[in-house]
Amino acid sequence: MRTFTAAERRVRLGQRHALSPAHRAADPVGAARSVVALHGTDPATTFLAALARMNDGSIVDIEKALYDDRSLVRVLAMRRTVFAVPVDFVAACHAGAADTVARDQRRLLEKMLSEAEVTDDPSTWLREVERVAVAAVAAAGEITSAELGKVDERLATRLVIAPGTKYETSTAVASRILTLMSAEGEIIRAKPRGTWTSTQFRWSTLDNWSPEAVADLTVDDAAAELARRWLASYGPATEDDLAWWAGWTKARTRAALARCEVVEVDLDGQVGYVLPGDEERATDDEPWVALLPALDPTVMGWKHRDFYLGPHREQLFDINGNAGPTVWSNGEVVGGWAQLDSGEVVVNLIADVGKEATQAVDLVASSLTSLLGDVRLKARARGWTPSEKQLRA
Repeated sequence: MRTFTAAERRVRLGQRHALSPAHRAADPVGAARSVVALHGTDPATTFLAALARMNDGSIVDIEKALYDDRSLVRVLAMRRTVFAVPVDFVAACHAGAADTVARDQRRLLEKMLSEAEVTDDPSTWLREVERVAVAAVAAAGEITSAELGKVDERLATRLVIAPGTKYETSTAVASRILTLMSAEGEIIRAKPRGTWTSTQFRWSTLDNWSPEAVADLTVDDAAAELARRWLASYGPATEDDLAWWAGWTKARTRAALARCEVVEVDLDGQVGYVLPGDEERATDDEPWVALLPALDPTVMGWKHRDFYLGPHREQLFDINGNAGPTVWSNGEVVGGWAQLDSGEVVVNLIADVGKEATQAVDLVASSLTSLLGDVRLKARARGWTPSEKQLRA
């Protein structure tokens, strides 16, 4: 059985995730392909993760890919997370991962409708209101959640979330239905109302926004496609790694791996997998450093992270397991970074990387400060990590 050391896996990580200089992506789509999908629950992550993997990219280039060429499309899929994916990967995400998300969201919304005494037949009520919502989105071309809520009084119905807790809040049915329909692949997030960091999106039907993304795939074919793409970027990896990333059951994971005819390998005593023909040894690359954003697809790409994260998890992840901004050197996480209220990007190296790497990190931090300009990053969809709190104190 072929053995992969942690050091070799780190070399492959730098090359396949377009982080080492000789393997950078030529454009935003290439950056997304290198990691399968760009995390997008926090929109800033999509942009910063793509820029970290391109030599000459810009915010404008990524906006063009998302909103003009639409070669990247935002989907709600793996682990109920928003991702920006190449247009030819949208159907696989919907059929191979978002289907379970959609079922869970439908059950949750029906439960909320019942508990709020909106209707005695939440399933029928929801189907009727969905049809109204889809028709309204299609007629408008693009629509906001607030605008959709004005179409029909049922869409403006308020629902309480986390009642009786400190997180209690309320939301309109329109917002919840948009989430459900995006998981089902009927609608997608279009262009934001604000800047590239905005979380307030317009919505469009998928066939209107990106007809190329509409395709019929079976669940099994879609799952196999997800597994193939993920292993090409993240392999060698374990069954647990893939199951975590995709949000799958063990049974679904094993079935997808079997369809890929994967090859078993040894990962320092653990059983791992690679695609057939992908057992070649990775040759050392030139040194590299990177500042990756919070929730970057690389740091969030595996369940078992010791080979690149080491002992730094507690400092760099929040209490819910979400990664904050990380500093990398040659395939290893060596610290964290944060943006101060002044706009300056500052770093906290928690491993000794030597003088040259430290200078390279400082240079990247200075460049990122200039790139962000007046933009101030927020901890969206996560909490501040201990490293960020320390740097911002």
